[in-house]
Amino acid sequence: MQLPVVYQKAKEQVCKIWTTLQPLLTVHVGLASSATALIILEQCGKNKGYQERDACGFHPEGACCVLDGPEKIESTINMKTLWKNISVEGIDIILSRDAGRYICDYTYYTSLYYGNGRAAFIHVPPLSELVTAEFLGKALQTIILAMLEQCGEQRE
Repeated sequence: MQLPVVYQKAKEQVCKIWTTLQPLLTVHVGLASSATALIILEQCGKNKGYQERDACGFHPEGACCVLDGPEKIESTINMKTLWKNISVEGIDIILSRDAGRYICDYTYYTSLYYGNGRAAFIHVPPLSELVTAEFLGKALQTIILAMLEQCGEQRE
């Protein structure tokens, strides 16, 4: 599902995912326009600091995701372990603890909050001659399968 670049609408869609679908894991993918051949695995979402206005000119009340929510929420997916154990030929993968303070991080925090940490966020580069849709799709499939393996290990 494609989420809009609007804080409130993105939050509504994320809440709907968790209440209606009740997934084991939700994986969000966002565009890192400054990265040319880099996939970024985000470990945590931050609650505060959302001053930048969205596509409709708004920013969240109190500049935060959830008014009384914790400062940050870590994913139950251990991105550091994933990063150490996975490689995709032709693209670098890095680990991050800061998804920025815009729709990506806002969506991630919201999903972590409503999903009790069972969310993941991957920043991807724009499509190009080097990073085609097919290539990126296969890279994401490899990464997401490794995430699901972690989910299976956690359930045991």
